[in-house]
Amino acid sequence: MTVGRPGIDAVGPKTSAFVPHDLRAPIPAIGSGPLSGLSAVVKDVFDIAGERAGGGSPEWLADAAPAASTAPALLQLLNAGATIVGKTVCDEFVYSVTGANAHYGTPVNPRAPDRLPGGSSSGSASAMAAGACDFALGTDTGGSVRVPAALCGVFGIRTSHGRVPIGGVLPMAPSFDSVGWFAASAGVLRRVGDHLLGPGRVAATIDRVLLATDLLDSADPEVEAGVQQFVSRLHRDLPQPEEIALSDGAISDWVECFRVVQAFETWLTFGDWITANAPQLGPGIDERMRYAAAVTADQVAQARSLRDVIRKRLNDVVRPGTIVLMPTVACIAPRLDASAEDLQRFRSRTMAYTCVAGLGALPQVSVPIGLAGGAPIAMSMLSWAGGDEDVLDAAARIAVHCAP
Repeated sequence: MTVGRPGIDAVGPKTSAFVPHDLRAPIPAIGSGPLSGLSAVVKDVFDIAGERAGGGSPEWLADAAPAASTAPALLQLLNAGATIVGKTVCDEFVYSVTGANAHYGTPVNPRAPDRLPGGSSSGSASAMAAGACDFALGTDTGGSVRVPAALCGVFGIRTSHGRVPIGGVLPMAPSFDSVGWFAASAGVLRRVGDHLLGPGRVAATIDRVLLATDLLDSADPEVEAGVQQFVSRLHRDLPQPEEIALSDGAISDWVECFRVVQAFETWLTFGDWITANAPQLGPGIDERMRYAAAVTADQVAQARSLRDVIRKRLNDVVRPGTIVLMPTVACIAPRLDASAEDLQRFRSRTMAYTCVAGLGALPQVSVPIGLAGGAPIAMSMLSWAGGDEDVLDAAARIAVHCAP
């Protein structure tokens, strides 16, 4: 591993949302279907027959063999009539939330070009926000769909763990990994869900809405005010919110729990290859991989025990029929020239918001609600495990209030 600037993901020049090893031609739909006429781009972690998935690393790409078959999630889209038009940039080994890649550059944030797009599904969100596709596929382990959706001002969903087939997708931390997608409208976001979400639905009428005051209060003032104003407009669409401290005052423990388990599993996924190949890891990614390599079995056992406790609390609170409203992230997108200290602070603050869905294996939809300082802000709706369709329906109901 190669050391970069401490504590920072290299931003690099602004660049295309698409990888240099992009598709040579679109992959046409397999017949006609409900998604006919819609185009999609996919994060460069999905297997496509005859293509190599790079996972944000040129050296991993060079060592990869072309896929023998296409990932089941992509086949579902193709069978429903969608056309896949490109492969998109992601953070190296999908181990970041900034959207910067030291090797491929930083995809432009079309809604705030002087700011980061968020990651790790940065290219998919960038392409979506630029209008290069009708919807875009990503993956979400620790916020990799929700964060770029929020920073680029588009709709995005992290699905319940296991609801979308993960086969043929480059893993990171398998107990958290989830397929997600972006769209410019809640209607298209919901429509895609009809063809990607598999067994495991737990249908319920939304009869209880909670506002996570601990996460709201720790957001920047402009984000807090934006969410409060948006929530005040929802009284005709959702039940009156009740206030709750979602983490019961222990959010720093939740973040550390997530960080340890994620790191341990990430090293299990990539550690042998990194040890054998000594790749030129970008700044930030290098430090994270070094930390991951040092996590012990005892540390992860303790963290997994705490995760069981957290998941029980979340299942008790977010019972079927309940959704939780919260800022997707605490702030607007950092500037491209943000300091190392500012980016580290952004990552740490962001994990307090994104770790919740991962620890609970819950679905979460991010909706764009406005602008602050010329950059998008977003609110999320977190629902019960298996409640993906219902929270997507709720997003469609409130979309009339969302920012364009």
